[in-house]
Amino acid sequence: MRPRPSSRPEPRKKKMSPRATAAAKRAPARPPRKVRARKAPASKPTGALRPVNVRAWVATADMGLGHQRAAYPLRDVAEGGLITLGKAENNSNGEHKAWERLRRSYEFLSRTKSWPVIGNAVFGMLDRIQNIPPFYPLRDLSHPTFQVAWVKKLITSGMCSSLLAKMKQKPLPLVTTFYAPAIAADMAGYGLVYCVICDAEVNRAWVAENPLESKITYLAPCGRAVRRLNQYGVPNERIWLTGFPIPLELLGDENISTLKWDLAQRLHYLDPTERFWPLHGLNVEHFLGTKNCKFAAERVLTLTFGVGGAGAQTDISYQVARSLRERIAKGEVNYNILAGIRPEVAQFLENVKKELGLPQIKIIYGKTLDEYFRGFTECMRTTDILWTKPSELSFYCGLGIPVIMAPHIGSQEDYNQAWLLEIQAGFPQQDPQYTDQWLMDMVKAGRLADAAWNGFLKARKYGTYKIHEILRTGTMERETSVLRR
Repeated sequence: MRPRPSSRPEPRKKKMSPRATAAAKRAPARPPRKVRARKAPASKPTGALRPVNVRAWVATADMGLGHQRAAYPLRDVAEGGLITLGKAENNSNGEHKAWERLRRSYEFLSRTKSWPVIGNAVFGMLDRIQNIPPFYPLRDLSHPTFQVAWVKKLITSGMCSSLLAKMKQKPLPLVTTFYAPAIAADMAGYGLVYCVICDAEVNRAWVAENPLESKITYLAPCGRAVRRLNQYGVPNERIWLTGFPIPLELLGDENISTLKWDLAQRLHYLDPTERFWPLHGLNVEHFLGTKNCKFAAERVLTLTFGVGGAGAQTDISYQVARSLRERIAKGEVNYNILAGIRPEVAQFLENVKKELGLPQIKIIYGKTLDEYFRGFTECMRTTDILWTKPSELSFYCGLGIPVIMAPHIGSQEDYNQAWLLEIQAGFPQQDPQYTDQWLMDMVKAGRLADAAWNGFLKARKYGTYKIHEILRTGTMERETSVLRR
């Protein structure tokens, strides 16, 4: 039988204009595009790092781990090593005592909220010192506050004088992750002063008394920080949206080869029931590479809990361990706890391991900051879920690590939590006693895989490379690709 002709009319061919027809005839035929074959990375790529050929004074403060964590990735550019203000070796006796009083006040503030009955009331009074006003309604907040006057008084009394004396020895840029050194250098007339913002929004104390006359350049982790600095009177030409500085060991080379592998594997552990991959698989392969997306299945789901630099919230880490006890014992879940550099916190957690009979729990502790940060960086490569108060660790969601948010401590952490919720990269914790139920339900539903991918796409992870670029060239290329921002 002859096939029946189709009743559907053939589509009309679009007519070309005479000008387009003539241009098509003149244009030479293009040769086929050559696609360069890419070698598949090893199972755990390290991504060779290019030597950094720029130097700067890099200062931080012994005011909790947040400011020092931001400085650690910049150690390779630090002239004479990282300068930690508040450490006896970096200050005169009088200056050291002033920093010590400041640090103890911060740690006292961090602990008061966990006090029974009166904790919230005492914390509320102390938190007013570092309070950040609501962003809306939009208004001019450039006028100096009492915090600005207090910082100026500390500086004129000698705070940061040891750092300024050291800077006179060699004319290099200053990069600081704490506001006092930046303002002190600015008051002393230094021109190249860069201040790394460590939270999504900050207090007015981070900005000089007269923002328009100041020469401090701010390196912001996210758009909210930029808008807040604008509100305090800092002009856009002195703000760079770099992203939070993250150890290059977690990124790899400038093509983020290490991160691509780690994230592709993490998304498999976070999606055991395949709720995420069928929806987003093509998108993931586009950004991370098909070869990286082949599941290696080298370990099990890994949860990391951060107890905070001041040792707050150790009780929550204990409740989590109790709830996940059976899964940890069976080898179904790995559980890491970040203990920082406090031996009493590490000892408490060792006792928890013994009490629960869980030698599998891994405690990340260091006798020195360098030892701790090295252990922390290594731990982050295999972390699938990060449970922490919304501190500077919130910005590690840019690595594609979903964040479970413990109760925030302080006004800046309240804004960090709002930012994480805004980009859908984290969730507030539910009752830690039932972690085995609600957290596993979130994993099975693919919710944490969704959050991991949101964090990777929306948060900046290229901060360290961008800061290097600014120090090297005085400027920064604004990127649109999620792989370079």
